Amino acid sequence: MSQAAVKILVVDDEPPIRKLLDVGLSSQDFVVVGASNAKVAMQMLAVENPDLILLDLGLPDMNGHELLAKWRAEGTSVPIVILSSRTDEAGIVKALELGADDYMTKPFGMNELVARIRVALRHRLQTQGEKPIFQTGELLVDLVRRIVKIKGEEIKLTPKEYDILRLLVQHSGRVLTHRFLLDNVWGEITDVQYLRVYVRQLRQKIEESPDLPRYILTETGVGYRLAEAD
Repeated sequence: MSQAAVKILVVDDEPPIRKLLDVGLSSQDFVVVGASNAKVAMQMLAVENPDLILLDLGLPDMNGHELLAKWRAEGTSVPIVILSSRTDEAGIVKALELGADDYMTKPFGMNELVARIRVALRHRLQTQGEKPIFQTGELLVDLVRRIVKIKGEEIKLTPKEYDILRLLVQHSGRVLTHRFLLDNVWGEITDVQYLRVYVRQLRQKIEESPDLPRYILTETGVGYRLAEAD
């Protein structure tokens, strides 16, 4: 997928925001199409076949969470990045758990938004053909041989620590919610404290400064994000 061919569907009921995104993203060689409500967005998804969707949660005819859930229930695999003025953690977590690939709150910086868009697009390509070797900085993870190295030196992880890291690697650059990680690593355990303990242990093994992590980044109240691959 070349950047020039990437089409982005912007779903937002505010004309100034759509205009801002049209100008800003077009300058980065993206093709931008817009929809002011959920009804039009659903039509344009079918007609325009976008590569990525920027979705505002505050639509006039349907709650953005409902639209997101509908698309994912229908099997839509297009990356969806939430772009909303809502800053409440519950709303953000809900969107991620419903299948959003990432989120940004308004006001936003165009450079950061473009970076998030590229991460979401790369992640889709990775899931279509996952690479067995992952590297970011001095961290290397071999998903086939289950080997983890820092600065070329192999480090030993417990099974749970490795499971957490594997999930973060498979979704590098994306926010994984506490619930997603708990469900996929422990299944029945619901206490987020279990997760925090293991993440702290994992950081002590892979981070040069665990209190100022470079690799496993905290999204406060939401979950964790692994630094994107080099």
